[in-house]
Amino acid sequence: MLKALIEAMVAPLVDFPEQIVVHQREEQHKVIYQLQVHESDIGKVIGKHGSNARAFRTVLRAASADHEKRIYLDIL
Repeated sequence: MLKALIEAMVAPLVDFPEQIVVHQREEQHKVIYQLQVHESDIGKVIGKHGSNARAFRTVLRAASADHEKRIYLDIL
């Protein structure tokens, strides 16, 4: 569910939505989502001073509030 949410939030911002790849890695107390986009779209995903990245992380935390594990988003 969160993987689809990440893709849905990022797709409108990028020029190459078909190159969005989200990998999920679970550890003992956390789940890490690794987002890969086309090289030219990285700046759009991060935003000025990290504003978009911070907003994505806030939405993910709110969407996963009922989960036991903490959610992290890495932009590669």
